[in-house]
Amino acid sequence: MIAAEKDLNAVSELGHWDVERIRRDFPVLHQTVNGKPLAYLDNAASSQVPQLVIERGTRYLREEHSNIHRGVHYLSQRATSAYEGAREKVRRFINAREARECIFVRGATEGINLVMHGYGRKFVGPGDEIVISEMEHHANIVPWQMLCEEKGARLRVIPMNDAGELLLDEYEALLNERTKIVAVTHVSNALGTVNPIKEIVRIAHARGIPVLVDGAQAAPHLPIDVQDLDCDFYAISGHKMFGPTGSGVLYGKAELLERMNPFMGGGDMIRSVTFERTIYAGLPNKFEAGTPAIASQIGLGAAIDYLNSIDRAAAYAYEQELLRYATERLSSIEGVRVIGTAREKASVISFTVENVHPHDIGTILDQEGIAIRAGHHCAQPVMQHFKIPATARASFAFYNTKEEVDRLAAAIEKVIEVFN
Repeated sequence: MIAAEKDLNAVSELGHWDVERIRRDFPVLHQTVNGKPLAYLDNAASSQVPQLVIERGTRYLREEHSNIHRGVHYLSQRATSAYEGAREKVRRFINAREARECIFVRGATEGINLVMHGYGRKFVGPGDEIVISEMEHHANIVPWQMLCEEKGARLRVIPMNDAGELLLDEYEALLNERTKIVAVTHVSNALGTVNPIKEIVRIAHARGIPVLVDGAQAAPHLPIDVQDLDCDFYAISGHKMFGPTGSGVLYGKAELLERMNPFMGGGDMIRSVTFERTIYAGLPNKFEAGTPAIASQIGLGAAIDYLNSIDRAAAYAYEQELLRYATERLSSIEGVRVIGTAREKASVISFTVENVHPHDIGTILDQEGIAIRAGHHCAQPVMQHFKIPATARASFAFYNTKEEVDRLAAAIEKVIEVFN
């Protein structure tokens, strides 16, 4: 078991998870869909937002709305203080050394693209290689394919086994003097696999290769310590960790960020501009051109406040119990196949039902008030590995319940009845 998860499980034994109290913090959960109580099991796509975050966003729009950094008036100073305060909250949340290493982006996708443009286009050339894994989200595949096409570089892929676990021996064998960067997910959105990032980073760093980690699915569940992981870049999405859409962070080691080219040009990312030359601003402004998503990033800060207010160890242990329970319930249904059986998983369960397309599963479950995801989950190579077109995916957060899992299982049994 991963060390951070051992710590969580050890601490969680001391606490108790009061899911009904937690559910009261999330207004969206208390509604009916098609006449049934909503069971929201699509958290890997977007988690729900607690009242604390809603109120913080409303307060900004009602009392503080103004552009940041360049204004000397009162509202601008208040907005700037709240925005930069959120950056400091992020720094502490992921244990970055400095706040300037935390670049605000719209989400993990933008963060990965920032690294591709700022680092990749500067340091990757013809014949060089980029290593990703077979379980990546399209956001950590397509940008690197674009770079390879532009530069004449080559994309190499870490294979996985049929449990959905990366083959580290084959990963190590891929690395060579031409490898310029490794980009890998912390937690698979399609399988739930938790990858051994610290070991992946160690292997790459032994050869002087930087590592980018897609942490979109990890940040809502696992404690993130970028200094302990020693990764060079780490990307997260706010909307998957109980914050607003349009919020997110790219962490990067300062020495790498300083060597990179800006992703975009415009206001607030410059120190001086003439028609002959532009001198860029220092970190983090260098990578934050134009007016940012101020309200969203302040909301991300509030989401971190919320996560810091709960017992995250107990939350993680509770999610693991939901995952175990759901895996047992669904695996016991004849005709259901669970896709992704790694030993280390976050609270995601992907499955298929014999002779039923996942979209039909999702449609019937919606009629029962149950929200899941159906499709390839922006991970088509994962589907190709398992020789399936798509899966149905239920993904849990600490506000879900075993009763909702029971409803999910009953609805799947109904799907089987409809199609048999």
